[in-house]
Amino acid sequence: MKLKTFRGGVHPEGHKELSKSLPVEAYLPKGDLIFPTNQHIGKPARPVVKKGDKVLAGQLLAEADGFVSANIICSCSGTVKAVEERHTISGSRATCVIVENDGQFTLASGVGKERREGTFSNKDILDAIKAAGIVGLGGAGFPTHVKLTSKNPEAIDYIIANGSECEPYITCDDVLMQRENRAIVEGLKLVLRLFPNAQGIIAIENNKPEAIQAMEAVCAGEKQVYVQQVLAKYPEGGERNLISVVTGRDLKFGQLPADVGCIVCNVSTLYAIYCAVYHSEPLMERYFTVSGDAIVHPRTMSVCIGTSCEELIHAAGGIKDGCTAKKVLCGGPMMGIAMSSLNVPISKNNNALTVLAEDPVEQAQTQMTACIRCGRCAHVCPIHLVPQMMAEAAQHGDLERYEQKLYGLDCIACGSCTYVCPAKRPLMQLFKQTKAAIMASKRK
Repeated sequence: MKLKTFRGGVHPEGHKELSKSLPVEAYLPKGDLIFPTNQHIGKPARPVVKKGDKVLAGQLLAEADGFVSANIICSCSGTVKAVEERHTISGSRATCVIVENDGQFTLASGVGKERREGTFSNKDILDAIKAAGIVGLGGAGFPTHVKLTSKNPEAIDYIIANGSECEPYITCDDVLMQRENRAIVEGLKLVLRLFPNAQGIIAIENNKPEAIQAMEAVCAGEKQVYVQQVLAKYPEGGERNLISVVTGRDLKFGQLPADVGCIVCNVSTLYAIYCAVYHSEPLMERYFTVSGDAIVHPRTMSVCIGTSCEELIHAAGGIKDGCTAKKVLCGGPMMGIAMSSLNVPISKNNNALTVLAEDPVEQAQTQMTACIRCGRCAHVCPIHLVPQMMAEAAQHGDLERYEQKLYGLDCIACGSCTYVCPAKRPLMQLFKQTKAAIMASKRK
């Protein structure tokens, strides 16, 4: 059977064998936990605790402050040390709740309470998702209760469970699908209850045979849910690409998935929905990969949100003897954020740390030349943009052309253009900076 794919994209080395077959460990942090209030797209949450307050695991630390916002939940028990600005993974500063961890992880009242199917309505499902502070765990961080609140639920035809995980090194979704296959399907079925005409499709790249087998086993006999294998190619996990591959529908510039009858949820998000609705467990932890050629024991762990990145690297054995970590990325090597400090916490939408012995960006800078107009960047762009022209507009400060004529704001910053550029030009970095400049101008 010929597997479906999308136009464009690249095939970077996966390196997933480093961590995908190892047992998952639940790591309990030793140090303080830090909870930024902006762990989602939208308005930051509003703190509801103060210095000196005693808190429990599962307790609300900051509540959603507006429609597009999300609750922040404590993942340990202890004492609030401060509510103050701290640096986050992105390098920016945000209001954070700092909790002195007592090491007991005592649960708040009601957390873990079982709910039987049939005892909750559609409203109960959405309320549980909102209360749990669930956001898109594939990286976007959009509040899930907002995504699932549709003006016209009858118009949604497909709920796509994104199990592609195409970024190199990262294996947390792969491992989750192998271990929590039934819970993921139950989470997907909860979402399907909200959309009466929809069917559920679990999209998995064909380089994850164990996950495919596990998910197909639990889908056997299901009438609304099935697994669809897709060809492994980066960035398969982008919403636009996945919708096109799975349904054949094209998302035009400016459209949302719901505009073409689709909703896309990461498999980790669906697992969190299952835990919130059936077990009254708010979003306190997630599967997380620590990998890279500089790490002693690459692995996927179940980790508490708010844990220090430095502590998680130590939990994976630290840096190899005789090796220098030239670059640490939050995420993978294609779309990850280069980190200047490890003394920052992981947030809900972070899924990995990748520690590299060499810095490919540093190497590329020594080889960079002028654009040779080969057109490779346009050939691999998964959403059919023209990176060469975008770069020219950005370099000349022509932001209007970049946005209005070249659709530069629709760039998903996948890095495919940078990956194939023979002139070693940092295209993705340029596009990120240009988008930030345009958005700052709009805010003014």
